Amino acid sequence: MSRSYCIHCQYPESACVCYALKRVSSQTEVMIMQHPSEVGHAKNTVRLLKLAMPQTRIYVGEVAEDFVELQHYLAAQTKPIYVVYPNEHSQTVAEAGASEAAIIILVDGTWRKAYRMLQLNPWLGDYPSLHLEVEDESQYIIRKAKRSDSLSTLEAAAHTLVALNPNVDVTPIFAVFNAMVQHKLTAMPALVRARYNVDNIKG
Repeated sequence: MSRSYCIHCQYPESACVCYALKRVSSQTEVMIMQHPSEVGHAKNTVRLLKLAMPQTRIYVGEVAEDFVELQHYLAAQTKPIYVVYPNEHSQTVAEAGASEAAIIILVDGTWRKAYRMLQLNPWLGDYPSLHLEVEDESQYIIRKAKRSDSLSTLEAAAHTLVALNPNVDVTPIFAVFNAMVQHKLTAMPALVRARYNVDNIKG
């Protein structure tokens, strides 16, 4: 028997997150460069970010030719543009003097795939890079990461928005994110769920 999906959030009706959905408004434009392998991933957080921030632009690909549309869009903008990715040249939002009226680019993929995408898209080097100063650990406990400081793309976007403007309310972004995480945990067998540090999830 085929699953029934919610027509609004596109999740299975048994895992619908619409009850937690509320729109977020921000002057910051969010651009996502998404690796193709993430598009159909059940734990993909970009689709949740898009639900909370419909204005988010998502470009799927890996090599420079896949992002020609994005490159053309950025070339026509007058706002400052930043790539959110830690490297030897990256700065904090404060160090860069960045404000909310900016465009941020995030690369959605595993650390290995994201790094490869950056190497395959040298044009990103034309823009300054930002890194985050976040004390809290990632709440994305249902998906393993090799690095202890890893954040999901949704979390990175939300924290960057707050760094750019502390008055932006990103609670709705985390609300829909936590709703998805809780659904996934609830669907797990008890023995499997016990492996995850559920108590660390923020409400």
